[in-house]
Amino acid sequence: MTVQLQNRVKELRARYGLTQEQLGAQVGVTRQTIAAIERGNYVPSLLLGLQICEALHLPAEKVFQLEKGVAEQ
Repeated sequence: MTVQLQNRVKELRARYGLTQEQLGAQVGVTRQTIAAIERGNYVPSLLLGLQICEALHLPAEKVFQLEKGVAEQ
């Protein structure tokens, strides 16, 4: 079984009227890092994930979810 981390960062960031650059500045990373997280190309560290949640004023389970899939054989 494979497990992937899904997120709603793009949706929630837009809802709160933040640009990628603004969110990145709040949590101490670049706009490119936020873009990579939103695309699912980069899994943030626990610390960064929690900082993103804090910046969005939401608990982690509202921003990040585990998606379980069947491993290919």
